Amino acid sequence: MSIETKRHSYSHILAQAIKNIYGDDVKMWIGPDIENGFYYDFDFWDIEISEKNLKDLQKEVGNIIKQNQIFVNFSLPADEAISLLEDLQEPYKVELAKDLKEKWETEIWFYANVNTKLDSSKIENIREENKKDYLNKLNEIKEKYNLNSKLWTGLFSFLDMCAGPHVSETKELDAKAVKIAKLAGAYWKWSEKNNMLTRIYGYAFDTKQELDDYLNFLEEAKKRDHRVIGKQMDLFSFTENVGLGLPLWHPMWMRLWKSIEWFWEKEHIKSWYEFVRTPHIWNQKLWETSWHWWFYADSMYPPLEVGQTLEDAQEWKKAEESEKYLLKPMNCPFHVEIYKNTPKSYRQLPLRWAEIGTVYRYEKKWQLWGLTRVRWFSQDDAHIFCTKEQVKDEINKVIDFIDKILSAFKIEYQAYLSFRDPASPKYVWDSEMWNLSQQVLKEVAGEKWLNAPIEEWEAAFYGPKIDFRLKDCLWRQHQCSTVQFDFNLPERFNLTYKDQNGEEQRPYMIHRALLGSFERFISILIEHFAWVFPLWLAPRQVVIIPVSDKFDDYAKQVNQKLLENEIRTEIDFSSDSFAKKIRNAEKAHINYILVVWEKEVSDGTVSVRNYKSKAQTVEKLEEFIENIKEEINNKTL
Repeated sequence: MSIETKRHSYSHILAQAIKNIYGDDVKMWIGPDIENGFYYDFDFWDIEISEKNLKDLQKEVGNIIKQNQIFVNFSLPADEAISLLEDLQEPYKVELAKDLKEKWETEIWFYANVNTKLDSSKIENIREENKKDYLNKLNEIKEKYNLNSKLWTGLFSFLDMCAGPHVSETKELDAKAVKIAKLAGAYWKWSEKNNMLTRIYGYAFDTKQELDDYLNFLEEAKKRDHRVIGKQMDLFSFTENVGLGLPLWHPMWMRLWKSIEWFWEKEHIKSWYEFVRTPHIWNQKLWETSWHWWFYADSMYPPLEVGQTLEDAQEWKKAEESEKYLLKPMNCPFHVEIYKNTPKSYRQLPLRWAEIGTVYRYEKKWQLWGLTRVRWFSQDDAHIFCTKEQVKDEINKVIDFIDKILSAFKIEYQAYLSFRDPASPKYVWDSEMWNLSQQVLKEVAGEKWLNAPIEEWEAAFYGPKIDFRLKDCLWRQHQCSTVQFDFNLPERFNLTYKDQNGEEQRPYMIHRALLGSFERFISILIEHFAWVFPLWLAPRQVVIIPVSDKFDDYAKQVNQKLLENEIRTEIDFSSDSFAKKIRNAEKAHINYILVVWEKEVSDGTVSVRNYKSKAQTVEKLEEFIENIKEEINNKTL
């Protein structure tokens, strides 16, 4: 029996437990299995439920499993199913059944639970092979009783509209391998225009040990949460005055940012990239030409009127000449405009242009999450313009580049081929281009031994791609790096180059991101390293602690020498005691603590405490600087 089937069965049992405890006033929506568990959405109306009620739900789920109930499935014609659900007064299920009917589903499936602890004669003829007898019995009950109040007791303990699959009997489940875990909000039909429902999550595994291991994993993840560490280390903040999803970066965050940015820039120069920079807004016509105005509108902000001042707008003056601009959600069309600025020859290709560009995307309030989902972020974007003959080689180089960058951070990844769904209308341009590019990506992935599964629904509307999902130390996957084709922009903007015969040809355009969003990538790093960064990456590589204020001048001299050698350092001038300053530095996981007092001043030395090795040494300042620079350059983890 697959774990997915078990998880779906636990979801069904959770719904039954809710009905048993809170009654028929609670209305059900959907309850799928998901990675590591399941959830079910309910409308509790005016019934209060909170995290403290989860223990009662856990107990009731266990009771249902112990009853060894039988799962029986059957289908009804769509109209009969809708009628039954109306009798049961389950409005969300009624709407779901109607939606299925509109999609030409002629049969609607149900699962019912039968309590086997009742008299054996009462459960005769209700197993899978006798659905007809079961349906006859159900119809008898429907005619005899008010289903809303009677269905949940006696022979039939629970009924739910569900396509399954489920286990045959609850004895196949382990009450110790499931945990009803948490509550969350979820909009009905995933639209914020609809009712907010209560989503109840559960974790479920084959064994109790697997569940315990996962719960331990969650505890470790909680300790590493970048939102918690961000507050502890004073890295970033959100304020109501600034707005939702708009983080403010504090000095320590920017140190970390800059260390990554400098590394990023140096590696791009080595790989023959040029840097460009583009504005944060651009004319609406650009986005119409690129088709983002239609294909990406759900993630873009409305136009800004820039043909007049704020004062003019406040006074309700009409703009003499209307100019509508949009905040950019991506950098691609801007790089295309740079390409168009001058004629291009095949001898100039490939062109590789990179930019850490700030972009703005609309995220709904309930989608915002720490730094992984924000409304403004900086993307390490690059676009490659090349000939058809150069495409495969360029993609190979990008994959090598991604591997090199991620290896420097000691982060593993899993690649996925994101292809189009041939049945979907969202993709632009002809099948020949898609087939060619998908074949190239498939060949490169095979030659690079990426072991990349194909996902036929994940391509962007303008071309297929290879996504690289990062695996952190807890083996969670994060979407960051990508390389993808773009058939749309070269056509829409009429990009050309002259080949060796002087004839105009259309260049191929490749999008590429190594880190993706800097904000998301840094949040991943924070959780991956739990703030114990390798020296080359650490925002504070050294802290200098003078034993008393008599040694402040020497501490400043040491600090200046370190800064001149591009070592990230600071002096602890706080009023804390010497012992507390040492503790604070160790809690902040600062790589090296330099203690200075009388002997260090007279000898021109520093007393060095190594955070990782716990070793304590006394070194000449020049010697310490040379050693730390060598360690930084080696990028030793």
